[in-house]
Amino acid sequence: MANLLTPQSVLARPRDAQPLLMAHRGSSDELPENTWAAFQRALEQGADVLETDIRFTRDNEIILMHDATVNRTTNGAGVVAEMTLAEIKKIRAQRSFESQEKSGDEEILTLAEFLQSTERSPQRSAIPIALELKDDRFIETRDAEHLVNLLAQHNALERTVLLSFHEARVRSCKRIAPQIPIGVITLKNPFPLYDTELMGPFFPLLYLNPFYFAWARRRGKIACPLDPAPEPRLNFYRRLGAPVLLTNHPQVTKDALHELP
Repeated sequence: MANLLTPQSVLARPRDAQPLLMAHRGSSDELPENTWAAFQRALEQGADVLETDIRFTRDNEIILMHDATVNRTTNGAGVVAEMTLAEIKKIRAQRSFESQEKSGDEEILTLAEFLQSTERSPQRSAIPIALELKDDRFIETRDAEHLVNLLAQHNALERTVLLSFHEARVRSCKRIAPQIPIGVITLKNPFPLYDTELMGPFFPLLYLNPFYFAWARRRGKIACPLDPAPEPRLNFYRRLGAPVLLTNHPQVTKDALHELP
C-alpha cells in the first residue's frame, strides 16, 4: 500500500488536481478535537488524511492530545505526563479547536485505538494519517521504538507520516524506521531546505517566499502550509501550487475550493 503523503505519490498527481485535504485534529471546528467523532466527521466530509497529536501518559501509553495538559479541551485538569491512562479515560473531551463552548462529550483515544479505527475494513481502505509528535520522549530511542512498534503492529507504517516542530523527535523515529516519511513544521524559516520529505511552513512565510512550493517540488519534497483555516487564502495557495492543505473543517474548505473561479 503506497503512502498517500510520500513525495512520489503527491508529486505524481496532475498539477491541476485539487490539493489533498488534511483534517487538522479531525473536523475540529465542529467537534471536540482529536476524538473519533471529529475524525469520522472529517472522513464523511471528504478529508484525504487525518492529522492528530500524540504524547505519553505517566504509564507509557501514547494518547491523542495536543496540549501538555487536559485542561483546555476536556472536563478534567492535569498534566498528561503525570496522569495514568486510567485517569485519562475517566475524563471526556468536550471542546473543539479554540472554542470555550462545549461541543461534545467524547472519549480520549489511545494511539492504538486510533490506529485500529483507521485500519482497512471491508468498506474502506486504510486511512492515511499524520502524527505530530508533541513530546520530547520521542527523542529517546526506547520511546521512539515504542511508537514504531505500535505502528507496525497495526500495519500502519506505510500509511503514516511523522511531523514535529522539533526535528530531533522525528529523526529519532526515522533512524528506527527509515521508510517512514517525516516532516518539520516551522514558524520562522521561509526556505524549504530541510532534509525531510515534508515541510510545514507557517503561512505568512509564503508571502516572503512565494516560490516555496515550486522550490520544494524541484527538490522532490512536498509542503503543506500551517494554516488550519485556509479559506481566505485559497486563491493564493492555488496560484502557488500548494499540493496539500490543512483544515479544521474539511467541508468548508472543500466547498470553497469548488467555488474558486
